[in-house]
Amino acid sequence: MPECQHRWEMTNIQFGFTVFEKCSHCQTVRTYFSFQDTWDEYREDLCVWGIVENAQTFRFDLRCSECKRLESFEDLLGLLYCTGCMADCKVEIIRKECERRRTFLLVAFGYLPEAEKRPVPQDKLQILTDYFNSRRNTARSTIRIVWFDLIKSLAQCRGEFIHDVGMLSLEPPDERKHLF
Repeated sequence: MPECQHRWEMTNIQFGFTVFEKCSHCQTVRTYFSFQDTWDEYREDLCVWGIVENAQTFRFDLRCSECKRLESFEDLLGLLYCTGCMADCKVEIIRKECERRRTFLLVAFGYLPEAEKRPVPQDKLQILTDYFNSRRNTARSTIRIVWFDLIKSLAQCRGEFIHDVGMLSLEPPDERKHLF
């Protein structure tokens, strides 16, 4: 029997908020998904955590409609669009190479700090890439997804998360800011 030629569909879709918080004591950044829009500050031991960014988003899993295989993406926070802010960043170098082949580069981002130690495996990134490419005319362009550990400096990165930034506001953002 031939191996399944997976036809991925989104399932287990949950709408909520991507939350970025930073400790004013140790300057550590961490991220999480929340069903509530909140900006409360709180303390854990010496750390005082405050939210520095909060945006509407959703999370999901993928299921093959043919063989019913379920691929969990609970470790995926979101996708980032590279804005070319650092010419010597590996992501920018790859983005320029991809651009010549009419390929859009997206950066998969995980939950900090865990994602720095346990990246999403390449085969899962390929499944995500296949999912997005199956829904577009690939004769015109394709998508490639890489992991965020290729970003030279998260502190300097001006990439943009693909989520509903400012959806709760009637005013557009004034300027692009650093991720953290």
